[in-house]
Amino acid sequence: MAEQHSRTQQQQQQIHPTEAIKSLLPQKGPSKSQILAVVTLFPVGGALLCLAGLTLVGTLIGLAVATPVFLIFSPVLVPAALTIALAVTGFLTSGAFGITALSSLSWMINYMRRMRGTAGEQMEHAKRRVQEAAGHMGQRTGQKETSRMRD
Repeated sequence: MAEQHSRTQQQQQQIHPTEAIKSLLPQKGPSKSQILAVVTLFPVGGALLCLAGLTLVGTLIGLAVATPVFLIFSPVLVPAALTIALAVTGFLTSGAFGITALSSLSWMINYMRRMRGTAGEQMEHAKRRVQEAAGHMGQRTGQKETSRMRD
């Protein structure tokens, strides 16, 4: 029995490498839709890659041409760029502060409205409780007086 077990292990270990690789691959090939997708997307991907390369080359050429111009005009361009950057930052900051102020005011108004509504409801509830307590006390005093009269 031990010999049979060792023979089956030896047979399993003697599998050819090509069969081991075949066992990892799917049994049937790609479907028609997969082939069609590869056939159509491969040229599209290649064209987009070519466009990306052309854009990179154009950018580098433009930068090489514009760098001397930037150096010559830098005493004018740097202050202008800083001025524009500060102006844009100021407009964005004022807008953010305005939105924050409006949302804060809206929240406060809604909070006050809710407080007035709950305060009014609380007052009504308190009035009812006082009336009930007064009525209950009146009944108790009436009961005490009748019990005193009986005595």
